[in-house]
Amino acid sequence: MIVDNALYRDGRRVPVREGDDQSLGHTRVPCEAGDFQWIGIHDPTAEELRLIAETFDLHPLAVEDAGDSHQRPKLEHYGDTLFLVLKTLWYVDEEDAVETGEINLFVGDDFVVTVRHGEGIDLASARRDLEHRAKVLEHGPMAVMYAICDRVVDEYEKVGAALEVDVDEVEESVFSPARTDDSNRIYVLKREIAEVRRAVMPLREPMRRFAHGADDRVTAHTATYFRDVADHLQRVSEVIDNLDQLLSTAFDAQVARISVQQNEDMRKISAGAALVVVPTLIAGIYGMNFDHMPELHWTYGYPFAVGLMAGVAAALFAWFKRSGWL
Repeated sequence: MIVDNALYRDGRRVPVREGDDQSLGHTRVPCEAGDFQWIGIHDPTAEELRLIAETFDLHPLAVEDAGDSHQRPKLEHYGDTLFLVLKTLWYVDEEDAVETGEINLFVGDDFVVTVRHGEGIDLASARRDLEHRAKVLEHGPMAVMYAICDRVVDEYEKVGAALEVDVDEVEESVFSPARTDDSNRIYVLKREIAEVRRAVMPLREPMRRFAHGADDRVTAHTATYFRDVADHLQRVSEVIDNLDQLLSTAFDAQVARISVQQNEDMRKISAGAALVVVPTLIAGIYGMNFDHMPELHWTYGYPFAVGLMAGVAAALFAWFKRSGWL
């Protein structure tokens, strides 16, 4: 559905005649030089996309991508129109899950069309914030693109911070004295970090181009704003890479710790078996009923055998204890 429609002039929202705001999605609003129209759509139907495409003469391939909510972040040029795809992210801490949405932007000389899929970032609040920054809004459609990219990347930083907390918890658990099995959580977090990487990494090149003014629509002043976004995006990228490396290290440490624990268990089992094997050997020898066995008819033979078994077991126990096997 169409969420909001507005005409902007000199960094200000221009009031429209009563009833016009209901038809802005279907009809172009007459714009003076420097004016632009911003239409926001959430989970549009095929018919709504078709009407928007006809109204603003959008390329069919871009419209097809905008209707599909499973695109990778990218920037494409279709004639005089820029088409930018952004992935939105938010973190569900209870499930260690990164949820995703999508925003598609069509940016022309005098219009911006935003198509949002899923939940996540509320573009209405981004619009209100931008409307209170007239100096930024004066830069036209690219100001809208900057504001949305800035809001999306800010959410990336929040997701990165939440992941840092969970990775710290995993590290603390892996290296704690208690026996823990964190392999499953490590795998889940690495999978979610991969999801973040799929949103962050492809966006770096478009932001770099805007930051360096590689696009004709980006003025030197506008490029300053995009450099800030590119810097934040680079910071998120570094955080995600570090977290992935930390999880890999934690997983290796977990595997090594399990191996050490198994070795310790085997030593204790071996020591326990030795405590039983030696007395069993002595008992087996003395249990061999042959006439010529030494001390066979000795009065103290039985207590001697029992004492010998107890003494050997005690000596083995002390040795194992001193060597750390028990």
